[in-house]
Amino acid sequence: MTDPILKISSFSGGFAKETGDVTQILYDVSYALERGKLTAVVGETGSGKSVTALSVLGLHPPSFRHISGSICFDGIDLTSVDARELHKLRGSRISMVFQDARAALNPVFTIGRQLADTYRLHHGGSRRAAMEHAIEALRRVHIPEPESRAKQYPHEFSGGMAQRAMIAMAALICTPDLLILDEPTTGLDVTTQAEIMDLVLGLARERALTVCLITHDLGVVAETCDHVVVMNRGHVVETGSTEQIFTAPQNDYTQRLLAASQLSEAAE
Repeated sequence: MTDPILKISSFSGGFAKETGDVTQILYDVSYALERGKLTAVVGETGSGKSVTALSVLGLHPPSFRHISGSICFDGIDLTSVDARELHKLRGSRISMVFQDARAALNPVFTIGRQLADTYRLHHGGSRRAAMEHAIEALRRVHIPEPESRAKQYPHEFSGGMAQRAMIAMAALICTPDLLILDEPTTGLDVTTQAEIMDLVLGLARERALTVCLITHDLGVVAETCDHVVVMNRGHVVETGSTEQIFTAPQNDYTQRLLAASQLSEAAE
């Protein structure tokens, strides 16, 4: 069996207070991401799923403190490398799409400029060639009239289009091995949510990407993911295939989460 591309082992951490004490929020978190598969990490707000994902790239809040455990990416323990080494891995091998795409994009530069600058950072080349790659990336994520859209600023994009632009940057411009998506469909209408996930699935298959989806939307998980990790109050309470989790959940919390999701869907 192929080694997982990412393996989180007994990872614990918390937030430091002004007194120097640390309030622990993650407790021995352990899970792995199988290469070329789409794994969902699910749980309610405050379960620790996002801060764990941010810790992979060292993007957690400044007050966060690593207490123990490891995060190994392709054999590299990310908790022990220096900032320079971690910076080299960001984008080139691991990319992340954040929940609020418009907030993640720089408001003072055009979309095309931001994609082109990112391309040059990782691949080099001329400004003109980089812009051509940027426009092509926008075209591949189905943004209409990409040449003119590339000249627009983030505030001129809808939420769905901004999310597409971020996916273009993270998955096509950066060409990573691992793509982390932190609540990528939150705040979008149902139709746009489906389009975004179809886009992600298409790119994942095309590039044999490993994808980690951080979400609370179990409907999206059931339709798109291969494996599921369930978190509650900083603990991993259950892991398994999507079929296993949805048809025969073992943990009480997982059962309650699924029941609540079904009630929500019925109400809609």
